[in-house]
Amino acid sequence: MINPQILKKGDKIAITCPAKSLKAPMVDAIKLLEDWGLEVVLGESVHTVFHQFAGTDELRTADMQKFINDKEIKAIIAARGGYGCIRIVDRINWTPLIKNPRWLIGFSDITVFHLQLQSMGLQSLHAQMPVNISESSIEGLESLRKVLFGETLEYEIAAHGKNKIGEGQAELIGGNLTLLTACINAKNDISYDDKILFIEEVGEYEYAIDRMMRTLDRAGKLKNLTGLIVGGFTNIKVNDIPFGYSAYDIIETIVSKYNYPVCYGFPAGHLPDNRALIFGRETKLSVTKEIVKIRF
Repeated sequence: MINPQILKKGDKIAITCPAKSLKAPMVDAIKLLEDWGLEVVLGESVHTVFHQFAGTDELRTADMQKFINDKEIKAIIAARGGYGCIRIVDRINWTPLIKNPRWLIGFSDITVFHLQLQSMGLQSLHAQMPVNISESSIEGLESLRKVLFGETLEYEIAAHGKNKIGEGQAELIGGNLTLLTACINAKNDISYDDKILFIEEVGEYEYAIDRMMRTLDRAGKLKNLTGLIVGGFTNIKVNDIPFGYSAYDIIETIVSKYNYPVCYGFPAGHLPDNRALIFGRETKLSVTKEIVKIRF
């Protein structure tokens, strides 16, 4: 996998809005990036509203393309997720990032773009976005800064009761469960074999989690993993007649037949404490009874 270039003070970072429109200015996010010594460049989509989107598909595509083509832009961060990336991913010419690799940053709906870059052999960064900066933990923001400026990224978190003990080393892939499922057999789908998979989700019903996990499993996506990291499953809904199994119960049931380490409760996803994860980079996952260690 190709490593994006390391940022330095004075570099330009672009903020674009490839999915849902913003509700308020990103004052805190812009100040933070400027405090890190970066020059912030705003895309047209940041100020545009078209129905629920940050502009038409054509505008959002052009906004992203402009920053991909601009060699002075050293990183591109999505202002927010929501819905919309899958509408424009195939309209974008991503090839300039091969000759001039830069970080593409975001999570949730940005999973569609992460998969696209991984299919091209490029690393990308699953991390906090400007819309969430004001509520983000210090640890989440610091992990983003470390990756951008080329510092070592590693984590140690307390063990979860559902964890499966073991070790694995492989490239890290993944993102939002809904979008991973939506991209099966699409142009930007990738092989999950011999990879460490990260998954997270927000606002879905328990039965929908069950359906999506079983869809991944039936598609052969889970059987040959090297490891599984389960992040936040937040605001999961319950039907009037309870489904009877939590999100973590569902995941545990489906992957219990496989022999690889599983970490539950990793702080990443739709959480204030959303730690950065480097997709496409060789990652070592170690799960013991007491602790989980992740090294990039």
